[in-house]
Amino acid sequence: MSTTLHFGPELRRLRVEAGLTLTEFSVALNYDKGHLSKVERGERSASPELARRCDAFLGADGELQRLVTRPETDSGTAESPAGPSRWLVGRRAVLAAGTGALIDLGLKLGGQALSSTDDPLLPSFRMQFDQLRKLGQSTAPKVLLPLLETQTRMIAGLAADARSVSRAPALLLASRFAEFTGWMAQEAGGSDAALGWTGEAAELARAGGDPYLGSYALVRRALITMYGGDAAGTVALARRAQSSELPPRIRGLAAQREAQGHALVGNEVDCLRSLDRARELLASDDARNAAEPVIGTSHVSDPAAMSTGWCLHDLGRPKAAAEVLDREYRRLPPHALRTRARYGFRRSLAHAASGEVEHACTIAGDLLGVMPAVPSATVNSDVRRLARELSRFRSSRAVRDLQPALARVLAPAHD
Repeated sequence: MSTTLHFGPELRRLRVEAGLTLTEFSVALNYDKGHLSKVERGERSASPELARRCDAFLGADGELQRLVTRPETDSGTAESPAGPSRWLVGRRAVLAAGTGALIDLGLKLGGQALSSTDDPLLPSFRMQFDQLRKLGQSTAPKVLLPLLETQTRMIAGLAADARSVSRAPALLLASRFAEFTGWMAQEAGGSDAALGWTGEAAELARAGGDPYLGSYALVRRALITMYGGDAAGTVALARRAQSSELPPRIRGLAAQREAQGHALVGNEVDCLRSLDRARELLASDDARNAAEPVIGTSHVSDPAAMSTGWCLHDLGRPKAAAEVLDREYRRLPPHALRTRARYGFRRSLAHAASGEVEHACTIAGDLLGVMPAVPSATVNSDVRRLARELSRFRSSRAVRDLQPALARVLAPAHD
């Protein structure tokens, strides 16, 4: 028997215990009284969004969310096994030297080697990487993917020829190209390809003398499970990437992802604890420098703060979420269209859930115009949630005016 059949009676029990009439409860949640009445009587099913809000308002600590089966997302980002390797160069030859052999050669790693005058090709490729990463903020991922794949293979191929470049720094740079290729693959809706490229990035990094990127790959995998709605998998993967031996930035990003996993099931205590840990670790990170590409987002100045706003919405606290997201959104650079779309739609969603429907539509309307330029399978998951949230306010003219544009963004793409 589906657990959703138990949701209505339990909701009513908790509401009555809290001393709330149905009218008071509906006003507090910005939900129609008749709809809530049908949910309590078991005549209508509760959405995960409604369960989150009821949980937070009644202090049920995730109990109500556990009674609602979370629907599978159709964003194309559910976790799946990585496909076969996509390398077209002699990958075994590239990796054959191994980390120990590379270190024995006495090759310098990191930023110093990349700027070495002995390797004029590597600084050029590094500049290309920075430009492509910036271009990824304003270009469709499917446009960038062929170029990123080619550049990754080319640099890995150069690493196989020790006469061309210093092998270790070339492998490290190739690993960053591969990791970014994986992210663009996920944005294009290819979970298999994203996992495959992230795995390649970890192997290249280990061969280049960096044992840490493999742990960051766990954080990337946790992002895929998060968008797939797998809270337990997200938390488990993120915890594996928080060993004390890892750099603070990787541990901080992992703690942030763990918090998002806890938020999915309404575990507020562990969520806020993880966010505090993420904030401390990211604040203590002193490894960022111009010589080495930043791991993770390079356009959000305070990832922990932005994630706090994200989590507050999933915890059923949309008003608090909107306040945080409004503040942090203003700090995003104007050129970062993809990042602005990601957090902008989450911001619109928080305002809609708070009952500020016209403001939510204004925010979303400004963003929908840029979506054709930066299509995103992950952002679309929040666009779908926003469409469902706004569907409760069909009488609003702002909602009716926005619906055609929302539908166009969510319509299946045709090649």
